[in-house]
Amino acid sequence: MKIIFLGAPGAGKGTQAEIVSERLGVPTISTGAIIRAAVKSGTEMGTKAKKFIDAGQLVPDDVVIGIISERLSCEDCRNGYILDGFPRTVPQAEALDKMGVTLDAVVSLEVSDETIVKRMSGRRVCDKCGASYHVDHNPSEDGVNCDKCHTPLSLRRDDAPEVVKNRLEVYHSTTEPLKSYYAEKGILKLVSGQEKIEDTTALTLSVLGVN
Repeated sequence: MKIIFLGAPGAGKGTQAEIVSERLGVPTISTGAIIRAAVKSGTEMGTKAKKFIDAGQLVPDDVVIGIISERLSCEDCRNGYILDGFPRTVPQAEALDKMGVTLDAVVSLEVSDETIVKRMSGRRVCDKCGASYHVDHNPSEDGVNCDKCHTPLSLRRDDAPEVVKNRLEVYHSTTEPLKSYYAEKGILKLVSGQEKIEDTTALTLSVLGVN
């Protein structure tokens, strides 16, 4: 199967993509990861991307699409793949169509902005060992320090409520229009994000027809 996962930052699409990837035995292709891999391996498109990254600029669409095209031509994608983080815009989706990619499903994880802000602003991380907690769903024993190394926990800068709200605004204006684009093609599947990961997974597998 060839699947795209859509969802606002913090909706849990990366987690669900990995679970479905393992279930189906196909790779998850994360845009950020393959750009870093292309840069590291020095491919033609990776070299182009590096120039923009080194200059502190966004990698332009044509280079991102070139890197995606390189990755989809790999042997492990023969039986399908999951795209996470691409396309982000309708022009990118149109470019994917021009590449001859025929998708089986586009899964959109539906989670309210209010829930996402609460979910992300409640995350706490240990800067020393990398352990992750949540003030509501997975607090450390004392709610202040890491259980593993006793280092004080911190709120990541990009998890701050005002930053999360800005990221959500960008998602709604640039990426959410993809839902209409794929709905017109008859392949959009809506999944209501649940509090428990396994409940969201059950709904996701159901809309994909995976037992």
